[in-house]
Amino acid sequence: MIIWVNGAFGAGKSSAARELLDLIPESTLYDPDAVGDCLRQLLPEKQLQDVTEYQELSIWRRLVVDSAAALLNEVGGVLVAPMTLLRQEYRDEIFGGLASRGIEIRHVLLEPGETVLRERIAARRDHPDDPEADETARRWALDRVPEYLAALPWLVLDAHVVCTAGLSPRQTALEVTEAVGRGAGACGIIQTPEPRAETVAAGVLLFDDADRVLLVDPTYKPGWEFPGGVVESGESPARAGHREVAEELGIELTGGLELLVVDWEPPHPPGHGGLRLIFDGGRMPTADIGRLLLPEAELRGWRFVTEDEAADLLPPVRLDRLRWALRARELGRPLNLEAGHPAEWPADGAPR
Repeated sequence: MIIWVNGAFGAGKSSAARELLDLIPESTLYDPDAVGDCLRQLLPEKQLQDVTEYQELSIWRRLVVDSAAALLNEVGGVLVAPMTLLRQEYRDEIFGGLASRGIEIRHVLLEPGETVLRERIAARRDHPDDPEADETARRWALDRVPEYLAALPWLVLDAHVVCTAGLSPRQTALEVTEAVGRGAGACGIIQTPEPRAETVAAGVLLFDDADRVLLVDPTYKPGWEFPGGVVESGESPARAGHREVAEELGIELTGGLELLVVDWEPPHPPGHGGLRLIFDGGRMPTADIGRLLLPEAELRGWRFVTEDEAADLLPPVRLDRLRWALRARELGRPLNLEAGHPAEWPADGAPR
């Protein structure tokens, strides 16, 4: 198990985590900041200059997961991870990666309130032994308070909140220990093992009466997605599309699926790539839209969007796939893609 102690920069996560080690048997401190420190030594300076903080580095997010899994395998017990995660897509990537390795996660948020938070950050000047007590560190933490406040709406829904105003680190740790002991903060993320080889996946585009396409928001990976998933052994891609729509949306498609796109996704370690098929599932009846039922452990939301609106939600590779699928729907014939771009398309992008 990992107890992920989240909160604003300067909220007292590290102090509470050290107290947790005394309260939870067979617990070990796992500070993802150490992964960032290693990357500062390993990565070229130019690459580090391109980001404002190491959480933006995809290698940091991968290594946080890999290091946690390796450490748990070595020491067992419980890992206590004091780490600020304010971007939901980073939470999805890291927690999803941990869940795919079968690691249970308890997500706890230390919330002192804005006024107390600012007071605590300012008060660090009175503690010369605190490595975060210098003026630069205090200013850095204060500058990120608005980012924390902006993230609060999704944080309070995802984590167990411990209100720490007026609590000492020891009292905070006692509350966290009690909450975790009764199962609070459990992240019931789908625990699909990571692929070990190339896969075939089927996605289904569903439309409303305004011709907007349905997207869903997974809990286990960053960015939005189309309904769909990996084709199981012995299963046809179209059948997989029907099954995934039923599992993810709670509705049964009665009609056939029309193939729009076949996209070969090249391997990009740690991903293995494979074939990605996009089908046209047609327009959804209004009655079906009204009874959409999402599995909470897998999907947190859905919405119908235009192509332009999808650009703000989909990662680049999925956006390319959607755009060409929509073009295929207009043309009335499927397109063959390689790495998100038509193999049969001329360089100027115009259809032949």
